[in-house]
Amino acid sequence: VQLQASGGGLVQAGGSLRLSCAASGRTFSTYVMAWFRQAPGREREFVAAIGSLTVYADSVKGRFTISRDKAKNTVSLQMNSLKPEDTAVYYCAGGSRGAGRGPLLYDYWGQGTKVTVSS
Repeated sequence: VQLQASGGGLVQAGGSLRLSCAASGRTFSTYVMAWFRQAPGREREFVAAIGSLTVYADSVKGRFTISRDKAKNTVSLQMNSLKPEDTAVYYCAGGSRGAGRGPLLYDYWGQGTKVTVSS
């Protein structure tokens, strides 16, 4: 089972990026899929999750949109109006225990893709 995240890069503040996560090895259509991020020196934090509902961290609400394509086994994170504080390594994750904010709810993790937002 693998989750492969991509789409990170360097962008100026106010810009946009779209992250993608491709799942292989099993079908994740019934799983909750989520994005987390970890900035240098900080703990991994929840960004967004999608299951029967979508859930967002307050810090990204209104700027980020999580979506999924069950047929392609992918989940995406559209990030608009990016801020320097969004700089982090972004990880996709999959789990079967509900669309929660805790990393322990998720069993499968991708390798991370780095997002850098310059001011």
